[in-house]
Amino acid sequence: MRARWAFALALLLFAAAALRDGVDAWVGATELPVMLSDTSVELRDRDGVLLRAYPVGDGLMRLAPPPLARVDARFLAMLLAYEDKRFRSHHGVDLMAMARAVAQALWHGRAVSGGSTLTMQVARLLEDGGTGRWSGKLRQIRVALALERRLDKEAILSLYLTHAPYGGPLEGVRAATLAWFGKEPTRLTPGEAALLVALPQSPETRRPDRHPQAARAARARVLARMQGREVITAEQAQTAVRAPLPGVMRPFPMLAPHLADALRAADPLAPRHDVTLQAGVQARMEALLAEAARKAGPRVSAALMVADHQSGEILAAVGSPAYAGAEARQGFVDMTRALRSPGSTLKPLVYGLAFDQGLVHPETLIHDGPVMFGRYAPHNFDGQYRGDLPVRAALQMSLNIPVVKLTNDLGSARVMDALRRAGAQPRLPGGKPGLAVALGGVGTTLRDLVQLYAVIAAGGQGPVLRARQEAPFAQTPRVISPAAAWQLGDILRGLAPPPGAPAHALAYKTGTSYGHRDAWAIGFDGRHVIGVWMGRADGTPVPGAFGGDLAAPVLFEGFGRLKPELAPFPAPPPETLILTTGELPQPLRRYRPRGAALVPSGGPRLTFPPEGARLAAGDGRITLKLNGGAAPFTVLANGAPVARALQAREIDIPSPGRGFSTLVVVDRDGRSDRVTVQLD
Repeated sequence: MRARWAFALALLLFAAAALRDGVDAWVGATELPVMLSDTSVELRDRDGVLLRAYPVGDGLMRLAPPPLARVDARFLAMLLAYEDKRFRSHHGVDLMAMARAVAQALWHGRAVSGGSTLTMQVARLLEDGGTGRWSGKLRQIRVALALERRLDKEAILSLYLTHAPYGGPLEGVRAATLAWFGKEPTRLTPGEAALLVALPQSPETRRPDRHPQAARAARARVLARMQGREVITAEQAQTAVRAPLPGVMRPFPMLAPHLADALRAADPLAPRHDVTLQAGVQARMEALLAEAARKAGPRVSAALMVADHQSGEILAAVGSPAYAGAEARQGFVDMTRALRSPGSTLKPLVYGLAFDQGLVHPETLIHDGPVMFGRYAPHNFDGQYRGDLPVRAALQMSLNIPVVKLTNDLGSARVMDALRRAGAQPRLPGGKPGLAVALGGVGTTLRDLVQLYAVIAAGGQGPVLRARQEAPFAQTPRVISPAAAWQLGDILRGLAPPPGAPAHALAYKTGTSYGHRDAWAIGFDGRHVIGVWMGRADGTPVPGAFGGDLAAPVLFEGFGRLKPELAPFPAPPPETLILTTGELPQPLRRYRPRGAALVPSGGPRLTFPPEGARLAAGDGRITLKLNGGAAPFTVLANGAPVARALQAREIDIPSPGRGFSTLVVVDRDGRSDRVTVQLD
């Protein structure tokens, strides 16, 4: 008898081992479903706030889940306690829960509770399979066992939080909390957590916006069980039961849509784009631009950009007043990147270059009167002439004739080169720059102009603007000297502000292109720069539109919405020449064209260094040699006097620093000569 029992036991053990090996082989041969499902491409701001999310291919909003450490811990505890209390200990199948579910079904004649584990639910979600058939249940068991072998518990839980349905197009806990509660799942109330536990069991019949009674009842059941299992207190449960349900499914954020489209097109495989924008600033600027466009007319579009001219970070980029639903405004066109005529907004650059070349000083008198350059006869916007006036006033009044005179002396190519060195990418209609460049005869974008003014605001050499967080910090080459940049800011602070706006608060410039097609206003304080464009996206005129009337008020309001107080401007650099017109050296008191400043005979002539020379200033000084002229002599480097009352004709001056410099020598009678050299 004992021998029979021993044989039977051995046979039973052998059968169990064979069954185990068979199950192991069966599980090991399981072909797992694809676990790397598409998730929505996201645009997030500097603090990780969602700006925009794109639906996945099947139209679902399936956002990538956050790390479990950033999911509300109480929600996770409620989920596991309600759905799968032995999740941490089973291997994919909870035999105790399954036996209980079968017994309850036999006793009641219907399914009372489910025996599926979270892992089995993940298997069903990944395969989009049903639960009613035994074949489907068996497949879930097999996939669940295989998942537990190949993934850890955190990965399985993360898959559930990615694919669980929460009603409508929502999949995953992040999509659910953003749509139902308007926030990330980091911190949830007990009522919110209970609703999220209940929804995936029947996401359509429990949608709180469509079936509030069913949603409230399901939430109450979860709360009651959580109180019974001491996951939450009785007081928390009572408060949560009375909490209101969300009445609507919130739309997902749609901030900076044009920038999001551009970044996605540039890198279509990236699942996430982290940008330097600030969500709050972006939202306020979009609202401001929508208001401004509504007041301006039904076909008027607008664009705005905010940047930090110290770090180069773009804080807001608004491509149009309305991305969708505004066909008359053509809101789908990103006007921050559209090529337009800059009007008068390039004039400060011309004056800054002229300061550095020693052509003029802010207090130099310049004549505003009729002038001809070959067949080109520029005239002022209003057709009037002001006669002699300081350069400062000429820029503040945005007169055309003085700036064209300076452009003629500088050369249009020099202006274009400076614009490119500032980080802009201008486009010339005819391929060759002419004098009209200074008046807007070139194609630029709003981003180009904000980049240019960021360089001026930063002291003549500034950061390259960037919108992607991973983009490294980079600086432009020096465009103008710190003294010239400060002088421009000082002049532009003197412009009269729009009615009701504070005076001397911003350094700004307006511009209006030919035919009233573009209205511009760009300004800066000690930290930020904002650019505003208004017009029609199709390039047709906006009758009566001027930058000062249309765009400047938006600029000042933009700074008001950006921050409570404006940043102070820096002090002038030590080398800045701050003098009245009468105190200036004789050649700088009144502007004379470059050809008139050179005297064919009798005037001083620099014999060393020659024009275009490349010198090494190792000891920090440069030797100048000159002939002719009458002592005493004055020497200017980049527009600033560096030596006065000199009698000798071999002169040592301090090196003005590395790079290109213009050296000017002026004699007693105001005659002068100049050379441009490069110092290493």
